Amino acid sequence: MAIARTFTDFSAAVARAAGKPATFAISLLLIVVWAITGPLFHFSDTWQLIINTGTTIVTFLMVFLIQNTQNRDGAAIQAKLDELIRASAAQNAYIGIEHLTEEELDGLRARCEERARSFRASEAADAAEEEANRKAARAAAEAAGH
Repeated sequence: MAIARTFTDFSAAVARAAGKPATFAISLLLIVVWAITGPLFHFSDTWQLIINTGTTIVTFLMVFLIQNTQNRDGAAIQAKLDELIRASAAQNAYIGIEHLTEEELDGLRARCEERARSFRASEAADAAEEEANRKAARAAAEAAGH
């Protein structure tokens, strides 16, 4: 468990550092220095290999670190949403839907969209009915002479 905590802390720190403007500036500076040294090394294969190897290694490692960070962030957000659903009047059936297949999620999304359309349609019908009732009440009041 200590290894997992160490990796989690390390990946979070690297992800935070990677997103800072200073990190970008340092990376850009390294590339500029590398480019300036091109004539010094006669643009040799070794000179090119240095930047290719360096960027490949950094990219390879960053994929895993960033994925780890995104997985933790996604799990934390999901836990927060599940707690909000559980504590509210929302349907508890939605807790854990992140484990459904893509097809099951598409079906659930379609049902939610259909309920939203039906709700909007019923709201429009209710509004039209209320407006008709107001007009009828005004007409009745005018007919009664009020």
